Amino acid sequence: MGFLMCKEDNGLGCLMKNSASVELDSYFPVRHQRQEDVPKTRFKPRVGKTLSPRRWNAAFSQDGQLDIAGVLRRIQRGGIHPSIKGAVWEFLLGCYDPNSTFEERNEIRQRRREQYAAWKTECKEMAPVIGSGKFITAAIITDDGQPIIETSVNGNLPDDFGGKPSDNGSADKRVIQWKRSLHQIGLDVVRTDRILVFYETEKNQAKLWDILAVYSWFDGDIGYVQGMNDICSPMVILLDDEADAFWCFERAMRRLRENFRCSTTSVGVQSQLSTLAQIIKTIDPKLHQHLEELDGGEYLFAFRMLMVLFRREFSFVDSLYLWEGERNSP
Repeated sequence: MGFLMCKEDNGLGCLMKNSASVELDSYFPVRHQRQEDVPKTRFKPRVGKTLSPRRWNAAFSQDGQLDIAGVLRRIQRGGIHPSIKGAVWEFLLGCYDPNSTFEERNEIRQRRREQYAAWKTECKEMAPVIGSGKFITAAIITDDGQPIIETSVNGNLPDDFGGKPSDNGSADKRVIQWKRSLHQIGLDVVRTDRILVFYETEKNQAKLWDILAVYSWFDGDIGYVQGMNDICSPMVILLDDEADAFWCFERAMRRLRENFRCSTTSVGVQSQLSTLAQIIKTIDPKLHQHLEELDGGEYLFAFRMLMVLFRREFSFVDSLYLWEGERNSP
């Protein structure tokens, strides 16, 4: 992503001295034609306060144990430098134990990458478009499991890209449900952070689509729900390796997945709306009363904010800083 770094300290050190004054938005460039659509970034790096690559490297012991308390204090003071956000997030999200060693983490990383590759292969056998660098935006299968010949796909694919029905003309119910979600994932991918230059390439869009498709198969209980794309997108941008991004997303979803649990009468995030209503009623009863008078007492206006953790209310940079602060809280 064009970071300015030197070669020592495993590629993370020797940040330019004036980097604190560099606009953070330059690390996550916005499409020129969409500049007016982007909320103004309010977070600014603080000279000497940000968790820099040098301080990040210094936080590890000789065998790789991380001084997480010191790291969290630094994040509270000034956030995380963009060039190391991916590495830091793996600890903030709980992918790795701060007390683990370099060797232990390498073993875990390799094991997880192999597991993701196995799941992706399993998904590819059901839908060959997985891992092709392409993704779909229209249904590929009917309600009874029959493939749809004509569909909308980004690029040329084999005739069987949607998979083949079983010999008896019917497919497993779970497989059908998963395949029928793939085009919805594609539609959401097209809309995800589309103001960013990063998603101008189909390769990066397909990377996000693959992760969400594999996750929806892996978590068959909840599957895919709109909004997961907003949660997953930062991991795809911050981590080069697709498997590493998947496991960061999986860790984030352990904490958030109940928000996406849907039934015929409710969505999981509604419990948080009720909690928010009680908090506002307690700390600012006049505001709560005013909202009730406006027929907003159920706080449905905050539904999207809580569902995707303010991803669409703030700039990309500000939403990352907000998440880091939230992960840094007790």
